[in-house]
Parts: sequence; structure tokens; C-alpha cells
Amino acid sequence: MKHALTKYVLLGTSMLCGVCMAVLSAACARVPSATDLQRMTARFAPTEITADLSKLSADERQLLAKLIDASTTIDALFQRQVWSGNDAMLLDLARDDSADGRDRLHYFLINKGPWSRLDANAPFIAGAPAKPAGGSFYPEGATKAEIERWMASLPEAQRAAATGFFSVIRRDANGQFTVVPYSVEYQNELTRMATALREAAALATEPTLKRYLTTRAEAFLSNDYYDSDVAWMELQGAIEPTIGPYEVYEDEFFNYKAAFESFITVQDEEETAKLRKFSGELQEIENRLPIDPSLRNPALGALAPLVVVNQIYASGDANRGVQTAAFNLPNDERVLKAKGAKRVMLKNVQDAKFAKTLIPISKIVLSPADQSRVSFDAFFTHIVVHEMMHGLGPHNITVNGRETTVRKEMRDASSFLEEAKADISGLFALQLMIDKGVVPKSMQETLYTTFLASCFRSIRFGIDEAHGKGIAVQMNYLLDEGAFTIGSDGTFAVNEQKIRDGVIGLTREIMTIQAEGNYDKAKALGDRLGVVRPQVQALLDKLNDVPVDIEPRFPAAQQLLQSR
Repeated sequence: MKHALTKYVLLGTSMLCGVCMAVLSAACARVPSATDLQRMTARFAPTEITADLSKLSADERQLLAKLIDASTTIDALFQRQVWSGNDAMLLDLARDDSADGRDRLHYFLINKGPWSRLDANAPFIAGAPAKPAGGSFYPEGATKAEIERWMASLPEAQRAAATGFFSVIRRDANGQFTVVPYSVEYQNELTRMATALREAAALATEPTLKRYLTTRAEAFLSNDYYDSDVAWMELQGAIEPTIGPYEVYEDEFFNYKAAFESFITVQDEEETAKLRKFSGELQEIENRLPIDPSLRNPALGALAPLVVVNQIYASGDANRGVQTAAFNLPNDERVLKAKGAKRVMLKNVQDAKFAKTLIPISKIVLSPADQSRVSFDAFFTHIVVHEMMHGLGPHNITVNGRETTVRKEMRDASSFLEEAKADISGLFALQLMIDKGVVPKSMQETLYTTFLASCFRSIRFGIDEAHGKGIAVQMNYLLDEGAFTIGSDGTFAVNEQKIRDGVIGLTREIMTIQAEGNYDKAKALGDRLGVVRPQVQALLDKLNDVPVDIEPRFPAAQQLLQSR
């Protein structure tokens, strides 16, 4: 049965839309009807995501197939991290061969669980509980407050282990909380994945790829990911895999625990060469951030790669609900301090999102005169710089004489605040590079209007999701500053005279909150601005027929597996 489910995933795998709003109300006692579920699923446009593999050797194709094998294991592992009951529910869904049963299974696989991620995690399968805010990273039934008290009571070394990326919290035989490393908790899955990565490494001729795969296999078993993160930073060559525990969005208690994901990609050498010049601008951008100079980093990590890739396959946290268009990793502050961060742009995914969601959205939320000022170049370049900006600004900080990190101090506010920071400071950085001539002056005409249209794209992910809430904060701040305006017909526009000051102001406010480690200010900012105002909702209500995102299909991955 597991093999059949894995095969199904490979082959098949707004805010509330008007027809679903009543059904998915938090107070609603019933799950969606079959018709409503189909409409909810239709918000994800089935899209083939593929890449040109013609230049790869036979061994490289075999290597990719091994990595895809390992990645299918990650889907099952990630589902366990989301909820301990996911495995049993998935098996029950797979046994139902009715049309309605297949529809439920389909939407379960999109969301990696029985909760609709676009709809404030409302359940869509009968019998599903509320989505656990702590995933399965913490003991079932344990509250955030009691875990927080326990963590605070620990000696420093034990507290570091408890709050670290790569451990879960469980109860021991006496019912007391205890720390269990991922290498123990997920031993069976990680052993299988380590074997697949070693087999892939044996096929690798590129030394940096061989080292990454070997050290990442070792990390799965040792629970020490530092060496393999550094090896990932130094990857060269056509094949660019990213496999392991990275993002912390599923841990809604504290944003401490990393979820497993996999991106199997090949590098787009031509596009990467175009964007390498941005890496040389990072220190100057850091030096000119609109924050107190004492809060800037005078010496960023020397290694800050920027690569453009085309995706072949994705799984786990990389393929649930809204699809990732780019990422900035690793998140380990030790690596960031020593090496900086690598920005990876998924160009074929971005192409698909732009065509299937952003262009149709722009025709509704912008005036006819402004619709011509939406461009893929501005969309793509802002995503590039968004990922760059994750590595800039405050990370390692001192609060009341105590050395700590922004992530730990911001806790559950960390993710939305960091996404808002990267977006808004990305506009700040792009304006600097336009003024300097690093980016063509022509982008001045499209940058802010494209961003405005893209705000409506992202806020449809829901304000319970980090990116969506971060966008809501930015939209409302810029509206309050007069940098965004609303016409008599309800469409939005950019005020060219005020947008630069608005961008600078919000960049300063967010980064200062992060540098101070001020959780209360972060929470207050989110509570005040992380909402959907009526003027925004009025336009969102007009977007019901526009897909919210894509549902990727991976024909190249299927071909690689079949050709083994």
C-alpha cells in the first residue's frame, strides 16, 4: 500500500472563496460537500513542472532517480511531523475507491493532511481534529505554556537542545518532558534516506556534490547538520539538490522545529550568471540599511551564492499547499554567521505562478492603465532579492546582556515578521541597485506596481500563513502611509511620491524590532496590521475564478524513475 501511495503522490500530487466561506467557518460543524471540495481543489491549477535534462549523462540521470527515491520517503516523514494521525488517515482514504473518496485523497495530498491550508486550516475530512499548532513536535495534549515553562527551567545546554531545530519533545516513562533527536525519532526513514544518498554519491563525479550527499547522509544518522549545510553552500555543477530539515513554519508554537523537505533541481547556468552580480552588492546594501549603524553587520559571510534552478521534483514541506518559488537557506545561525546564506530561485515554478495567477489577478486589482506595468522581470527579480534579504539585517543579537538569536526571541512571530522583512527590504535593496545602475533603470517603471499586484497573490494564501500575514502587514502599512492608494472603482495603485519613504519606514521598524529582540512589539505589529481590511477583501471576493496557486506535476521525475 505504501508503494501505491508513493506512486499516486508522484503522478498526481484567497482567502476563503465565496462558495466555501460558510462551509469552512470555524464554527461550522460539518465538512465541505463533494461539490465544495472540488471547488476548493480547483484553486490549485494542475501544472507540469519540468526541466531540460538533455545535457546530463546516464550516471547523472541515475543519480537524480536515487534522489527522487529518497524524496518520496520525505513525504511520509513530513506528514508525520504535521500530525501523528496522518498515516492512519491516509491509509483509510486510500481504501475508499469512490469518486468522493478519490477527491478527498487528492486534496489531502495537496495539503499533506486533512486541513485546508488556504482556509485557516479548517478540516475537510470528517473526524479530523483541529490542526495541532505544535505539529507532532511536542507531546499530544501538552500546552504551549507548559512546554515554555519547562524549557525556561532547563540549564543552558539542555535548553539549547530543547529549542534546537533537530529535536522533538516527548514524555519519558515518568511523564516528564524529554528531548529526543531527530536521528532517534525518525530513525527508520532517515536510515533509508541515508542509504539512497550514499548510493547517489557513488554515482557523482562532481566533488562538491559527492561531498554534500555523503555528509548529508551522515547528518541524518548523527543529527549534526553543520558540515552538510556548509557542503550544500559550496555545491557546484548542474545538479542542485536540497534535502533535509529546514523551515520551521509547521511549529506554530515557537517556530523552533525544522520540517523535512526536498527540492531536486538542475541549475540554469545562463540565468545564474546574470544574477551573480547581486552577490557582490550585499555588503553595501547591509551598510545602507535604514537602521541604527550599530545594528548593521560590518562583515557578512564571504560565501553568499545565488543560483537559478529549474525544479524536477519536490516533496515534504517543499510541496504542500502553496508552492515555494524561491528559498534562502540554511536557517542555522552558526552557518549564517560563518558563511552567509544561499539563495535558490526556482525559475520554472516562478514562470508558472506568474502566468497562471499574477497576470489574471492584475487585470482585476489594478486599473487598465497600470496593468501594463506588471512584468515577469520585476516579479522574478524581487523574489531574488527577497531571498537575499533573509541573510541581511539582524540575526545573532544581544538582549539584556544575553547572546541569542532573532528567531528564538520572536518565537511564534518570527516567521511572519521575517517574511515581511525580506519583502519590504527587498524593495529597498532593489531601489538602491536601480539608483546605482546595477539593475536597469527601466525596472523603476514596473517594480512597485508588480509588487502591489503580487501582494494580492500572496494574501490569498491566508493570514494564518507566514507569507500571507507578512503581506497583510506590508499592505496595511503602505496604505496608512499613503504609498498605496485606492481608486473610486476599488482598484489599487502606487503613489510614486510616497512609496520610497513607506518602504524605508517599514524596513526600519521591522529590523529594529528584530535587533531589539522585542517580542511584544512584533506581536503588536502583527495584531494591528496582519489583517484583511474591507477594501482588500472586496477585491479578493472578485478573484474566485483565478487560481490561488499551482498544483505541480513532475513528468521529468516520472521519466527518470521509469528509465532506471
